[in-house]
Amino acid sequence: ASPSVDAVLTAIQAVTGEAGCLLIVKNYTGDRLNFGLAAEKARRLGYNVEMLIVGDDISLPDNKQPRGIAGTILVHKVAGYFAERGFNLATVLREAQYAANNTFSLGVALSSCHLPQEAESAPRHQPGHAELGMGIHGEPGASTIATHNSAEIMQI
Repeated sequence: ASPSVDAVLTAIQAVTGEAGCLLIVKNYTGDRLNFGLAAEKARRLGYNVEMLIVGDDISLPDNKQPRGIAGTILVHKVAGYFAERGFNLATVLREAQYAANNTFSLGVALSSCHLPQEAESAPRHQPGHAELGMGIHGEPGASTIATHNSAEIMQI
């Protein structure tokens, strides 16, 4: 679940200095909504806040609003690189946006996961198969393929 608006606002207030704050958000409805509202509240309180949405998932090629998945970490690294070197928030945002626009990820799951407090469910696919595009919250993938090793997956 997405953090609440109040939790995000509290974090912004706790860490934002003179240089401002860049929120890097995965493209999920709850995250976009809560981080966006928190950013607006923070701006009204005088904080310099920008928000960047990352949608790097290519498992569904015609998807106009791809999910934010593993590629988000690369966007964090690029933003951190420029911020650490003292670039202003506009430059950090621009470079992070460039990274986000040029980052593409495809999730591959050899098995599904479950939360510790939940009972394990039946496997979603058989051994020797992989699910392409499974979401970070366990959403179903786009397809299942037969595979026996990672070298085969890398050829996709």
